[in-house]
Amino acid sequence: MNSEHHLSIVMPVLNEAGTLAATLEALIPLRHGGVEVIVVDGGSQDATLTLARPLADQVLEGPVGRARQMNLGAYAASGEWLLFLHADTRLPEDALPAISRALGGNRVWGRFDIHLSGASSMLPMISAMMNRRSRLTGIATGDQAMFMTRNAFERVGGFLDQPLMEDIEISRKLKRLSRPACLGQKVTSAGRRWDKHGAWKTILLMWRLRYRYWRGETAERLAEEYRHAR
Repeated sequence: MNSEHHLSIVMPVLNEAGTLAATLEALIPLRHGGVEVIVVDGGSQDATLTLARPLADQVLEGPVGRARQMNLGAYAASGEWLLFLHADTRLPEDALPAISRALGGNRVWGRFDIHLSGASSMLPMISAMMNRRSRLTGIATGDQAMFMTRNAFERVGGFLDQPLMEDIEISRKLKRLSRPACLGQKVTSAGRRWDKHGAWKTILLMWRLRYRYWRGETAERLAEEYRHAR
């Protein structure tokens, strides 16, 4: 990758000791290729920080809140391209060239298709629904490893400081700059929410929260219900 388009991966974490080491170890080949990895902790009470320090280029500590943590990491990043990755999500092997192709034209942001892993037999269908909905609406979710140019990130003012739906809000703003590059390569993300609470129950919860948000309820109010369901 041209150094002019250096990529930085920003990972917000909170008590992720169970999955973090494996996720960061999977990024070692990318780091060897010049990709910067930044972990932003929101006040973990477990071994998250200890595990992260030897496996990341920067480990930052900030206020809890995924949007705040991602903004903090983005402004500390050196890359001209930014990718926001959850601690339980693995990138595909060809992530770097795929992003390079996607941002090499007129698109300024994008996301990957998602494959949810877990015990529920419904996870493949849920994954397909998420990918199709994203293509139709141009709205990405954080689970899909959103990426964008630094310029685009700064033009939209980063992630809105709210406890839920920050991915929807930044997608809406980024859509004004360009349609997203919806990559067919798949990230693999843990379907633990669906496994823990049941597939149909979780689907209905997520759609209900999105509908109420669209109707104007605040993210702060919806976040309380979401926390109880996690």
